[in-house]
Amino acid sequence: MSDYESIHGRRINFLSSDPTLTSSYEGQVWYNSTANRALVRLKAWSSSGPMTTARDQLGGAGTQTATVVFGGQTSPPTRVNSTEEYGGFTWFTGANLNETKSGVASAGTQTAALCSSGQTAPGTFTANVEEYNGSSWSEQNNLTTSGTRRGCGTQTAGLVFGGTQAPPVLDATEEYDGTNWTNGGSMNVARSQHTGCGIQTSALAISGGTSPSAGTGAVENYNGSSWTTVSSLNTTRYDMGSAAANADHALGFGGYVGPSSAVTEEWDGSSWTTAPATMGTARYNFAGSGTASQAVASGGVAGPRQSVTEEYNSNINTFTAASWASGGNIGTTRRNMAAGGITSAGIIAGGFVPPASNSTEEYNGTSWSEQNNIPVAKEVGGGGFGVQTAFVVSGGSGPDNIPNGYSQTTQEYDGTNWTAGGSLNVARLGGGGFCGTESAGLGFGGYVGASSPYAPPSKTLSTEEYNGSAWTTQNNVPTGPNTYFSASGTQTATVGVRQTENGGTVLYDGTNWTTGSGTLTVLKGIGSMAKNGTSTASVVFGGTAGNPPARTAATEEYNGTVFVNTANMATARGSIGGSGNNSNAFAAGGYTGTTNVNSTEEYTYQGASTATASTLTTS
Repeated sequence: MSDYESIHGRRINFLSSDPTLTSSYEGQVWYNSTANRALVRLKAWSSSGPMTTARDQLGGAGTQTATVVFGGQTSPPTRVNSTEEYGGFTWFTGANLNETKSGVASAGTQTAALCSSGQTAPGTFTANVEEYNGSSWSEQNNLTTSGTRRGCGTQTAGLVFGGTQAPPVLDATEEYDGTNWTNGGSMNVARSQHTGCGIQTSALAISGGTSPSAGTGAVENYNGSSWTTVSSLNTTRYDMGSAAANADHALGFGGYVGPSSAVTEEWDGSSWTTAPATMGTARYNFAGSGTASQAVASGGVAGPRQSVTEEYNSNINTFTAASWASGGNIGTTRRNMAAGGITSAGIIAGGFVPPASNSTEEYNGTSWSEQNNIPVAKEVGGGGFGVQTAFVVSGGSGPDNIPNGYSQTTQEYDGTNWTAGGSLNVARLGGGGFCGTESAGLGFGGYVGASSPYAPPSKTLSTEEYNGSAWTTQNNVPTGPNTYFSASGTQTATVGVRQTENGGTVLYDGTNWTTGSGTLTVLKGIGSMAKNGTSTASVVFGGTAGNPPARTAATEEYNGTVFVNTANMATARGSIGGSGNNSNAFAAGGYTGTTNVNSTEEYTYQGASTATASTLTTS
C-alpha cells in the first residue's frame, strides 16, 4: 500500500494535542501523540482490521460499524460460502451460506441480510436467494433470472438489476417484498460488473460493463418503477464499490480501469464530484457497504486477493488502535506471579525467581513499589484475583506444601496487610482459572498434588466459589483436552480459556458450565488473561505457540463469541503476572524461554468514536 505522503504530497501532522478545527483541515490527517490516537478530517479513507479470509467477488451489506460479507472467491480461485461480520474494527466469523458462490447481489443489514444469484462454477449460474438473521442463512424463493447480478435495498424490500450469464448481459430488474420476486422496469443500458446502492424506491446503478470487454461510466436512477439515465461518472470503470442510504447522496469508489483504481466520487443528486480522498489500496471486485458519509470497502483484488478493510468518513472520527506501551520495571525479576487490578492500580505477589518469592508490589501506572510481603513464599501463577486494595491469592506451590508441593491456603490483602483466608477444598497449582472479587471469587481446573512427593501431578475439573471466608465446591468444568485455564469475569459470569493447543472456552453462569464457541487462534499455553474483564469482553496475551513451542508476543481480543488477533507485545513471554480488562491491562515480568524479565507493558484499546469540530480543542 502506498504511504500517505506519496499519495497526498505531505506528511501526517504529528501533534501533542487535537487542533482547533477550521476549514483548512479538510482532507487532512493528523496523529495526537499524547492521546495515542489518529484523527481523520473530512472526506478521508483510513485502514481498519483485515478480514479473516482474503477474497473478491463477495457480497456485503450493513453499516460502517455493523457490516456483513459473504461468499466470494479466494486464491487459488475457489468459491466459498463463508460469512464474516464487522464490528467497526475487527471481523468475526458468521454462519456459512447454504450455497457456495461468487458474484452475488446483496442487500440489507448485518442481522437482516439478503444474498441473491451468483456463480457456483465456471459457466454455472444460480437464481437462489438466502436470508441472514445474524445467526444463520435460510433458503427463500428464487429470482426469475439467474446470473452474477447486483442489488441493494433491504431484506423485505430488495432490488436486483442487471448482471450477466456470460453471455448475455442483462437489463432485467426484480423487486423483492420479503417473500416473492416481481419484475420491475428494465434498465436503459444492459450491464454487468456494475455496482448498486440505495433502496428499492430510490436506487442507483453505477458504471459496469456493457459487454464482456467494454466499460461504461453511465449511471441510472430507479424510482421504484422505472430507470432514468443521470450524469455519468468522471472516471469510467467497472467492478467498483458504492454506498448510499438512497439515490440523493451516494459514494462510488475503486474499480478497474486497467489498472486498479483508488478514485472516489461523490454524487449529490445531480452530478458526480471527484473527492480529495483516495483509497489506500487501489482495487476492484470488493464489497462496498454503509452510507455516502460512512462507508466500508472490504476485500477485493489488487494483484493478489485482499483481506484489507478501509473506512471512509466525511465527518471527524477518532481512532485509538490497540497498542502496548512500556511501563515501569518490577522490583523483583520473576515469573508465575499472582496478579490483580488494572494498569493504574495493579498488584503482583509471589512468583518464581528462583526460588519461590514472597515479594508483593503495587503499580500506579508508572512505577512499582514494594509492599508488605505475602506471608508464605509461593509460585502461584494465575491463582490471584481481585483489585489492589482487596486482593486474594489461593493455591500455588511453596513451602506450605502438601505432597508434591501444591497448596490449599488462601491469603487476603487489604492494600496494606495480609491475613489468612479460607482454604481451598482441592490443593491446586495456579494453572487453574481464578477471577472475581475478594468476597465473590472463583477457582477452577488446574493441577492437583499427587499422593507422594515423587509422583506426577494430576489434573482436576473441580470448581470452587469463595465468599470472602470459605470455599465451597460447585459443578465441574466440562471435560476437554486440558485443565490449564486463564479466566475473566465474575463469579456468576465467567469465561475460562483452555491454555494449550487449539484452546477453547468454557462459560460459567454461577451454577452451570457450558462450552463456548471461541477458540484461540495463536496463543497456546501459559498465557495471561485480563481477569477483571468480563465474560464477553476480555483480552489474552503472551504464552507459548508453535511446535516446538516458543514464547509469543501475540494478543487476542475476546468478544464473547470469537478471538481476534490485535497488537503484539514488544517482548514475547509467558508465565506473566497479568491482569486488567479488555481496554486497560498490564503484563509484568514473565519468562522469555531463556530468562526471567522485569519489564512491564501496558495495553490499551478504546476503539473508534465520532467527534465534531466543537468537541475538539487544543487543550
